[in-house]
Amino acid sequence: MLIEMKVFGLAVDPITNTPIVILKDMQEKSALPIWIGLFEASAIATQLEKIRLSRPMTHDLVSEMLRVLNVQVKKIVINDLKNDTFFAIIHLNKEGTDVKVDSRPSDAIAIALRAEAPIYVDEKVIEKSTDISFGTKQGDINTYTKDQLKEFLENLSPEDFGKYKM
Repeated sequence: MLIEMKVFGLAVDPITNTPIVILKDMQEKSALPIWIGLFEASAIATQLEKIRLSRPMTHDLVSEMLRVLNVQVKKIVINDLKNDTFFAIIHLNKEGTDVKVDSRPSDAIAIALRAEAPIYVDEKVIEKSTDISFGTKQGDINTYTKDQLKEFLENLSPEDFGKYKM
């Protein structure tokens, strides 16, 4: 079953200094953290903040290409989690023909935000996400326990996210 989610915010993992996009279901009962790259975090942040740059970033370019080619982004689905890596599919439609494109979740989210398309997560991904090795860094003895991460995510509020600085 697919669960519709929204981007709740961006944060930085205090242990690894890696950006995290936090997705929450529409009732804000469950959260899914996805560690992403700095450039993808920037692409998500600029769209969340409605910042328009003088030249298009890659995700803006892709979105503009889809628009010019009359291709609609119908939805994105984060559909799998293997070896601590998330997988996603971008669902497109052109003139009644459906096309699925494999994607990194961060890229799919950045494109979905620009297209105002819904974001879904397969419930099996949420179930599997409890087995992720969170907050570990090579040579670092500080890690999150699953209970600490769950508590952190459950207690996040919009005030916890200021402007995401790049």
